[in-house]
Amino acid sequence: MDSAAIDRFEASRGRLASLAYRLLGSAADAEDAVQDTFLRWQAADRERVEVPEAWLTKVVTNLCLDRLRSAQARHERAAGAWLPEPLLEGDPMLGPADTFEQRESVSLAVLTLLERLSPVERAVYVLREAFSYGHAEIAGILDITESASQQHVHRARIRVAAERRRGGEADPASARRVVEEFLAAATSGRTERLVALLTDDVTAVSDGAGLAKRLLRYKTREKVASFVRAGFKPTPAKRRLAGGSPAMHIALVNGSPAVLAVVDGRVVGAVAFEVSDGKVASLSGIAAADRLARLNKAWRRHEPDAPVIDAW
Repeated sequence: MDSAAIDRFEASRGRLASLAYRLLGSAADAEDAVQDTFLRWQAADRERVEVPEAWLTKVVTNLCLDRLRSAQARHERAAGAWLPEPLLEGDPMLGPADTFEQRESVSLAVLTLLERLSPVERAVYVLREAFSYGHAEIAGILDITESASQQHVHRARIRVAAERRRGGEADPASARRVVEEFLAAATSGRTERLVALLTDDVTAVSDGAGLAKRLLRYKTREKVASFVRAGFKPTPAKRRLAGGSPAMHIALVNGSPAVLAVVDGRVVGAVAFEVSDGKVASLSGIAAADRLARLNKAWRRHEPDAPVIDAW
């Protein structure tokens, strides 16, 4: 392959990776899909490719759809132990963030909701909401009609909106203050204050410190508060599992504030928050090491703020 063809692909790599991540919810799988796209590009009759960017987008999208439809992926995701892979602020795989729709489409809450869509609905939603493709372009990428594209995105928007029922986008500084107050209440065991900081329709999901075979899900303010109080209560067993006494940092993960538990420079757990109208609307707790691998690489290059808790 000549250098011009390689340069053309590399110019699109970031966009392709961001698209693949939104479709698959996994940075590792997204990287694999992009690499497979490169191999297809390498083997293609490039003289016959009129618009390389469109060709590459079509290939990576359909490779992702193949992965979503595969028996292995269906088994893993249906088994109830799947959560999106969190990414630290500044990770190029997060992609475009100029509009509210683009920022929302990569939040852990929305990536989790997208699991409930069919693969084609998910692809149409991501292409439309996050990358502003027109229906004619989406139809060409997915080999469907424009009318079908419109119907898919309409259904996807309704399903996502029905599950979220949130207010407008939270100001980052205000959201951080809510999370700081929440963490203080959680670590002090002040259940009443915890409940007051939760929306009426709050939800929480956790991988059980990376040990649960199925995701742990909680609804109602009282159940979420009880789960959080227990989860943030330090014990010798939890410290042994973490490999020490973690420092608690607040950082942005997938555009939302998150509490990161860090031991000797290694992130051992992350709790991402969605804040709405000054309260916590959802929590996602992730501690499985394979789900934190890319975040950890970014964290080692990151200059974090001082921890809000020095030793938990």
